[in-house]
Amino acid sequence: MLFGFGFSPSKPRKAGGVANDPDAEAFFTATGITDATQKSAVNQLVLDLKSYNIWTKMKAVYPMVGGTSTTHKFNLVNPADTNAAFRLTFSTGWTHSSTGAKPNGSSAFANTNFTPSTNGMQLNSAHISFYSRTDSNTYMVEMGNWDTTTSTLLLLRDSNTLTLRMNNTTNITFSNTNSTGFYKSNRTASNVLTGWKNGVKSVTSSVASTSLPTNVIYIGAFRDGSLTAYYSSKECAFASIGDGLTDTEAANFNTAVNNFQTTLGRNV
Repeated sequence: MLFGFGFSPSKPRKAGGVANDPDAEAFFTATGITDATQKSAVNQLVLDLKSYNIWTKMKAVYPMVGGTSTTHKFNLVNPADTNAAFRLTFSTGWTHSSTGAKPNGSSAFANTNFTPSTNGMQLNSAHISFYSRTDSNTYMVEMGNWDTTTSTLLLLRDSNTLTLRMNNTTNITFSNTNSTGFYKSNRTASNVLTGWKNGVKSVTSSVASTSLPTNVIYIGAFRDGSLTAYYSSKECAFASIGDGLTDTEAANFNTAVNNFQTTLGRNV
């Protein structure tokens, strides 16, 4: 049976005569997003991640698009409204807008409902990423967790230094005098951990992986054992959790995310 504009419900919907990717369309259905620019940006992001062969490496992608806590919570890879699909659970203290989700720096956090040890993260192939629209030179954690034996971490700027971890406890750092942009903590082997800013590999370390964290990953704060600490005030315009990325994939990932932010008019 055909409806309205002559398409079957089993086929991707169309915007401007171009068929949306089915995964993007599922996200629009879940979030209720109808804005043409936002839909175009998300659809192209999905197409780019697939063309770069990165899509299948993603466990969770949070585009932070739509301007509300409802639209911001959904995982683009699996936009089901369940914790098992790694939707974000926002605490109070967030400001949601068209430019992203901004925590208050004192009490706000978002639970990804993703626990590395039980939800499919690989010990020696893993990444987390965070797109920041805020510059702040203060000790605050933008994304991560800790369980006394291992940790994931992105702390973008404290004393002009970025700190990262990925399935280890040793801090890896590089100089960072402005905390805006797109950052990745990326492990590709048991002894290869890299840190990225805006598509540039800023540090490479041979620090060894130890184990997979047994705590959930938080955005906007640090899940420290049974406590939440080091609250951030940096606006998040994108975040992800997934497998490790080769140098080429990491650079292409930056291109895809930067194009996404540019289409939305919120790139920094």
